[in-house]
Amino acid sequence: MMIFLKLTFVASLAIVLYAYLLFPLLLLMRAAIWRRPVNTAEIRPSVSMIICCHNEEQSIERKLHNCLALDYPTERLQILVASDGSDDRTEELVSRFEKDGVRLLRLPRGGKAKALNAAVRQADADVLVFSDANSMYAPDAIRALVRPLADPAVGGVAGDQRYVQDAAATPASQDGEQSYWNYDRWLKRAQSRAGSVTSATGAIYCIRRALFRDVPSGVTDDFVTSAGVVAQGYRLVFAPDAVAYEHVAGTSGAEFRRKVRLMTRGLRGVLELRRLLNPFRYGLYSLQLFSHKVLRRLLFVWLVSLLVTSLLLWNYGLFFQVVAASQVFGYGCAVIGTLFGWTRIGKFKLFSVPAFFVMANVAAMIATLNLLRGRKIDIWQPSRNDALTTASPTV
Repeated sequence: MMIFLKLTFVASLAIVLYAYLLFPLLLLMRAAIWRRPVNTAEIRPSVSMIICCHNEEQSIERKLHNCLALDYPTERLQILVASDGSDDRTEELVSRFEKDGVRLLRLPRGGKAKALNAAVRQADADVLVFSDANSMYAPDAIRALVRPLADPAVGGVAGDQRYVQDAAATPASQDGEQSYWNYDRWLKRAQSRAGSVTSATGAIYCIRRALFRDVPSGVTDDFVTSAGVVAQGYRLVFAPDAVAYEHVAGTSGAEFRRKVRLMTRGLRGVLELRRLLNPFRYGLYSLQLFSHKVLRRLLFVWLVSLLVTSLLLWNYGLFFQVVAASQVFGYGCAVIGTLFGWTRIGKFKLFSVPAFFVMANVAAMIATLNLLRGRKIDIWQPSRNDALTTASPTV
């Protein structure tokens, strides 16, 4: 029994350390040893910007003003808004911009995948840019986004999503989300230097029109669409100077529900593109995809195992005691950060970041259970912060 406990402890610790330490180090080493530069140029391909939305009356006007103010040739930019059965003022507000060339697609409620596919069928440009209704682009975002497409080996480009400081968001949501995206931005830089990023964020990315394939329901569309570029033999690279700004969810509860939805759909997306997990065909990208999108989602199993085994082995040496005490301290900080998220105490990163870490892993557990139970999430109500309509993007 003791041997089994120690073996389980070692395996759990090794997997956790691999996910959070060794995997990033491997990416960094690969980027340093095997560089694959991208040939960029100031090109101006025709672009169709696609915005799928449902009941986005709070942010859609500001979004369209933002699109029309972008530093990109007007005659080369088509703006398509696909309304997925909106029953608020979204369609009325979008229709006011039709005189400016914005095209509105009024669609019955069917989920984002159906709306996205319908919008792409109406797109007539060489490049598709995908965005969210609450993502505001920097003026030169599209110019920066399409530069890497001057390289014929590049099929898609992921932009840089940055979160805006928001007084209405809890510290756990804000600090945790910003810390995660700072880490994700670092990973994308390393991945892009040596090959392809794992996937793009839905806030800002583009692909060549010829590489788009219909998105099935129940998956994360940005993952399936962007990773599909790699599946077709092209590179998906990162453009850190193509910037979009977005607010975090207003509360930890809203952020938790969003993460459960995204992770459930993300795991289904990996199943949809499971051929990418074949290292004999896709090389190191397969390890990258498994480590980032599969192992990280299942890490809650090994985190629980590490906590339990280290506590059971408390009397067998100082090392076990240090590991156990560190976890108890970290999870204790997470509890404080969760319970006192709106207070002065909750603003300390010592508490807010562990609270976000635990929330993300619990969301991953529920998403995994959703996948095992066969639960699909096709349609949902957006959760937006009222601050969206007034706050300015400051990082």
